Amino acid sequence: MKDGTKDRLETKKRCRAILLAAGTGSRMKSSVAKQFMLLDGRPLIWYALHALQQSGIIDDCILVTGAEHIPYVRSEIVEKYAFTKVSAVIEGGAERWESVLKAVEYLTEEQERQGQPERLAPSASLEGYIFVCDGARPFLTEQLLQDTWEAVRKHRACVAAVPSKDTVKIADGEGFAVSTPDRRRVYSIQTPQVFEAGLLADAYLRLKREREALKARGIAVTDDASVVELFTDVKVKLVEASYDNLKITTPEDLLVAEMLLGKKSI
Repeated sequence: MKDGTKDRLETKKRCRAILLAAGTGSRMKSSVAKQFMLLDGRPLIWYALHALQQSGIIDDCILVTGAEHIPYVRSEIVEKYAFTKVSAVIEGGAERWESVLKAVEYLTEEQERQGQPERLAPSASLEGYIFVCDGARPFLTEQLLQDTWEAVRKHRACVAAVPSKDTVKIADGEGFAVSTPDRRRVYSIQTPQVFEAGLLADAYLRLKREREALKARGIAVTDDASVVELFTDVKVKLVEASYDNLKITTPEDLLVAEMLLGKKSI
């Protein structure tokens, strides 16, 4: 091991993952929630959990799912496959941002239970980094976790991303194209999205307070980076990922994932 690598590992701050698996997966046209559909004989969510479990970067994980799925997830996913890094299984929200907020609130409450100084706001006392990951992305790799970890340590906030393969048009309210961004500067955003823990917590707690005002102004938050961009002055670094790091959203995506698994096993 190189001395520089050894020093980084010895001073490593705690890295928590928030794994999102609370969606209904309506576009999968299945009575089974997509995160529990089988991919090569295993529940889809198994793959992201396996990557986090095996990672030398991630210390522990909060798994966010639907309230009705919590008992199943605990017994048939976490316990069955011995995912010991899962420290809690909690109820998610109706939208992605609500699920992340609930996980952030759980972490701040956990900090309070451990006796944080009263003079500190809950978010200010959170240390280390938070990796927000989609449970429906089965091809999360240790290399991507490593790359985003290196980036967040330098830039405080980063997201996995790939250059857009398509030309993108900006439309007006009536569906007519009004501009065409330079494709060289357009990226498709993936997960993990990684932040200093206190930075992300502070941004989400502010979102909770100002959500109705934002809604009245027609401002939507579609990912964690947009929350940080709205409520802090920290720039979010784009970290090059892989097109294989796809999110399973439709039945066609599942077929692609099966082919990718077959290719990787050859």
